[in-house]
Amino acid sequence: MALTGGGDRLALATLRRLPVECRPLLRPGTVPAGIVHLGLGAFHRAHQAVHTEAAVGAAGGDWGIIGVAPRSTAVVDALAAQDGLFSVTSLSAEGATTRAVGALTGVRHAASDPAAVVRLVADPAIRMVTLTVTEKAYQLDPVTGALQADPDLLADLSTDRPPRTVPGLLVRGLLARAAADAGPLALVSCDNLPANGRRLRGLVTQALAVARVPDAAAGWIAGQVSFPGTMVDRIVPATTADTLDTARRALGVSDLAAVAAEPYSQWVIEDDFPGGRPAWERAGAVLTDDAGPWERLKLRTLNGVHSATAYLGALAGAETVAETLTLPRLTAVLRRLVAEDVAPSFAPPPGVSVPAYGEEVLGRFANPAMRHRTLQIAMDGSQKLPQRVLHTITDLRAAGRSARWASLVVAAWLRFLLGYADDGRPLPLDDPLAERIRAALAAGRDTPAGVVDALFALREVFPAELAADDEVRADVTGWLAALERHGVRATLAGAT
Repeated sequence: MALTGGGDRLALATLRRLPVECRPLLRPGTVPAGIVHLGLGAFHRAHQAVHTEAAVGAAGGDWGIIGVAPRSTAVVDALAAQDGLFSVTSLSAEGATTRAVGALTGVRHAASDPAAVVRLVADPAIRMVTLTVTEKAYQLDPVTGALQADPDLLADLSTDRPPRTVPGLLVRGLLARAAADAGPLALVSCDNLPANGRRLRGLVTQALAVARVPDAAAGWIAGQVSFPGTMVDRIVPATTADTLDTARRALGVSDLAAVAAEPYSQWVIEDDFPGGRPAWERAGAVLTDDAGPWERLKLRTLNGVHSATAYLGALAGAETVAETLTLPRLTAVLRRLVAEDVAPSFAPPPGVSVPAYGEEVLGRFANPAMRHRTLQIAMDGSQKLPQRVLHTITDLRAAGRSARWASLVVAAWLRFLLGYADDGRPLPLDDPLAERIRAALAAGRDTPAGVVDALFALREVFPAELAADDEVRADVTGWLAALERHGVRATLAGAT
C-alpha cells in the first residue's frame, strides 16, 4: 500500500512543523527495507520499531521495516495516510514525552493482498521477518504443541489458494524464497510466549510436513532459516482518545496511529541472524546465547504479578493496575508471591535478583499515568495463566515446595470467571475457551470445590499432574471460598 500523507496529519509534509525534540530519528523512505513485520499493533510500534529506529540511527544499516497487518485495515489506513509515521508517548508520573518514529518504510494488509506478503518474504533484500501476532495466531495446541486442525490453515497448506493464516503466509513465503535461492533469513517471534523461537520453529517444521514440501525445499529452509528466541518487555496500554489528544498537543498535528507506553523498555535477543541484523545493542537490547532465563524472569514475575493484579483488581472494582495497587495489603501479598513462590521456581539470569526485579515491577505498575486497565489484562486468561502462573506452581511442587501465593492468583482467575465483581457488577469473559469455560462452570459452580473440579478438568489449561495435586487443589479452593465469601479486600486483610 502506497504511503501518501499531508494536511493536518503527521506525515512527511508536516515534519518541519514538529518541535525538534519530537522529530523522528529516521525519515521514512531514506532507509531501504530489510525487515518484514507481521502484526502492526500498538506493542510493535512502541517496542521493536523504536529499538530498530534507534539502532539504525546510531549505526546505520538497511533495516527499514515493512509492517504487515494480518487482518485489520484501520492501522494500515492510518499509517498509509501518514507516510508510515506514528508517535510514541512515554508516560510517567513526572509527565509525558512524545516523539515521532520513522522506522516504517511501508505498510501492507495481508488479507487484501497475501501474494504481496509472500513476495516480500521471498525478497532477497529482506533478511528478517519479525512477528507480534499473539498466541492464537500460532495455531498450536496448548497441550501437545501440535498444529491445530483449523480449516483455513489446512487449506493454506494443501491448496494453491491465497493464504489466509500467519503460518500459511510464512510457509508460502519460505517456499518462494527457497525456489529463488534468495539468501538466509531469520524468523523472529516477539510474542509473549515461552520458548517463542523454538515454538515458531516447531510451527514452521510441522507446517512444512503437512504441506508435503519436497526434500530439496525443506532442506534449503532448514539450512538457511534461523529462529532466534526473544524476550520483550514494555507496558503498552490500548490507545484511547486521551492518547491521540496528548500526541496532538505535543506534535502540533494529528496522529491517528499514536501509541502510549511506559518509559521502561527491554528487549533480550538470541544472537542468531544469518543475514545480519541491526545494531540493537546500541539501542539498549541485550544480545545473548539463551533468552530462556530472561523469559522466565519476565513471564513468572512481571506477567504473573500483572495477572494477579488484574484479577484481584477487577474483582475489587479497580479500573487500573495503579489503582489496584492502592488496595490495603496487596503489595505485601505480591511481594510474598515473588519472594516465596516465583523466586524459588527457576534459575534467573546471572546477577539478577528476582525479589529486586519484583520491586522494580511494582514501581512500574504503580505509575499512575499508565492507566493500564485491569479488564484488558484479564483477557485470554486460559492462554496466559499456564506460562505466567501454572509453570511456577508445577516447578515448585516438583521440588516439594508449597505454592500458596501462586494458588491465590489461580483462585482469583476462577473467581473472575464467575462473572461478577465483589459489588455485583458484571465482569466480561473474553477468552478463546469461553464456551468450554461456561460449560464447565454450569456443571460445577454451586460450591468453590465444584468450580475447582470443573475448571481443573480443562486440559488445555491445567496439566494432569497439577489437576491431581491435592495440596494445590486445597489451596485454590480455600482462596476461592474466601474471595467468594468475603471479597478481595477482606481476603487480603486476612492473608498470612
